[in-house]
Amino acid sequence: MRRYSVFAIAREALRYHTGWERAWKSPAPKAAYDAIIVGAGGHGLATAYYLGKNYGITNVAILEKGWLGGGNTGRNTTIIRSNYLQDSSAAIYEKSRSLYETLSQDLNYNVMFSPRGVMMLAQTHHEVRGYMRTAHANALQGVQTEFITPQRVKELCPILNIEGPRYPVLGALWQARGGTGRHDAVAWGYARACSDMGMDIIQQCEVTGVRSEGGKVVGVETTKGYIGTKKLGIVVAGHSGQVAEMAGFRLPVEAVALQALVSEPIKPCMDIVVMANTVHGYMSQSDKGEMVIGGGTDGFNNYTQRGSFHHIEETLRALIETFPIISRLKMLRQWGGIVDMTGDRSPIISKTPLGNCFINCGWGTGGFKAIPGSGWAMAELMAKGEPGPLAAEFDMWRFKEGRFIDESVAAGVAH
Repeated sequence: MRRYSVFAIAREALRYHTGWERAWKSPAPKAAYDAIIVGAGGHGLATAYYLGKNYGITNVAILEKGWLGGGNTGRNTTIIRSNYLQDSSAAIYEKSRSLYETLSQDLNYNVMFSPRGVMMLAQTHHEVRGYMRTAHANALQGVQTEFITPQRVKELCPILNIEGPRYPVLGALWQARGGTGRHDAVAWGYARACSDMGMDIIQQCEVTGVRSEGGKVVGVETTKGYIGTKKLGIVVAGHSGQVAEMAGFRLPVEAVALQALVSEPIKPCMDIVVMANTVHGYMSQSDKGEMVIGGGTDGFNNYTQRGSFHHIEETLRALIETFPIISRLKMLRQWGGIVDMTGDRSPIISKTPLGNCFINCGWGTGGFKAIPGSGWAMAELMAKGEPGPLAAEFDMWRFKEGRFIDESVAAGVAH
């Protein structure tokens, strides 16, 4: 793989950009691999990358029924933070956030990580108490956060109305080292690095069945034929339940749509990420000037990837009071992603009842921020056959045994 650099850009400019290589190969599948990852989104590609980088396992295929990064990885609002309450959650999200800081250098691909800071508004006294508790917990966990005053909130984000009649701002949980990244670039950077290690990324290849012998996985049936494997990793987000059923077990997850939208581009007015959890809306400004806006999940199970009018109304009517500046903006586009939700709103990184079959799912509405840490933990699980410290508490049997990692209440919002 030719390294990207300013010198490469200058060289190609002189030859009219005729020497660029394809970022990754698109080979036909081989008969068998040491490991197969189902799902070429961020989490699947990161799993494959760290299998190669950390454990030297490179005879790997990443199977994708659509196109690379075309699922939730390309449909989110790109928030990166690690200010979670529970120790196990804070550990894996902080690992992920720290990996994001050097990911562009590690992959030789600009993922456009922007540590602009993430602010979670406290607009009720209950939220004030909750975020102060989280700030104290984060201090013990080594995660850098602080609870700030309304005046400091106004300094960091002048366009905020901190004296709203229904939703006044009483303070905020501030993580200065949180921020955003470019979702497509994360997927493309991992894909390029995986391909360079000799892994096969096979798009338009849907898994239709899982074959096992003696209680262990031996291969998968696909629309491009049967492919054998020694180990199988299922990393398919909102479709985890269907693939798990092919492997012969059920998951405690449900699939719902999470919608987002962007406005028309405007001049720079907001250089941080703001999450208003009382009204369940969050917003940042993209490099192109669009206001990137998201809210909560749909209130019913579905697999749609479209937007809906009621979501626009419910999300924006409260945000407009907090951000009066956006009231006259026009919407540019809207979309949805299919997210997989667990009962405690924490992920599953686990062995399964089928031997040598592993699953990574349940990230719900917070998957993008976790991509590097999730891939790191899942790669360790697949390589060693047992979870490491990052994944140990996220096994699927915790729901049967009552060992919940409840972030639905602790984080205020699951994004």
